[in-house]
Amino acid sequence: MNPIAVIDFETTGLSPAQGDRATEIAVVVLEGTQVVDRFQSLMNAGVRISPFIEAYTGISNEMIRAAPPAADVMSEAARFVGDTPLVAHNAAFDQRFWAAELARLGGPARPDPSMACTLLLSRRLYPEAGSYRLGSLAAFHSIAPAGRAHRAMADAEVAAGLLSRIQCDIRERYEVDEAPHDLLLKLQRSPRKALPKAVHGYFRSLREH
Repeated sequence: MNPIAVIDFETTGLSPAQGDRATEIAVVVLEGTQVVDRFQSLMNAGVRISPFIEAYTGISNEMIRAAPPAADVMSEAARFVGDTPLVAHNAAFDQRFWAAELARLGGPARPDPSMACTLLLSRRLYPEAGSYRLGSLAAFHSIAPAGRAHRAMADAEVAAGLLSRIQCDIRERYEVDEAPHDLLLKLQRSPRKALPKAVHGYFRSLREH
């Protein structure tokens, strides 16, 4: 099976356009349902963490002062990911920081539209879930916590578990052999009622080519 990289950032705020920076990144690589590799690091972007964010994430200014420079961490993370397709929970958030931090290294400044989103997929597949926060979906699916919430590796591990469940449910519901990254992108853009048509159209187009 082709690997998929599940990514999570912790940050100083919601928007790199407002000067917020990443403080931690984690990547969990899945092949099927198996975790085959991991990457995690705090990073020092030279910005101060507010008391609210410190309480929210557990990441302190003292921890960041001892962390490697953000540029070094992002260079290593980019090499680690390579061309592996990316997934995140609430991917629009992680896309913004992935693009903004890589842009500082000379990479593309725009978010990559090919990052699949377990939040969008969950909205389409699990209308009965009620809440689509990562912790709520983990409880809904009985996915065990992997550590303190709002730390990058713990959240990436839970998101990877959620992704595995999503792919399993797609295979079972629509009687297909796989749920690859390209299909996830197609489904997260499809209306809920159109999911069966989208799944079978995806595999029909593969057979025709």
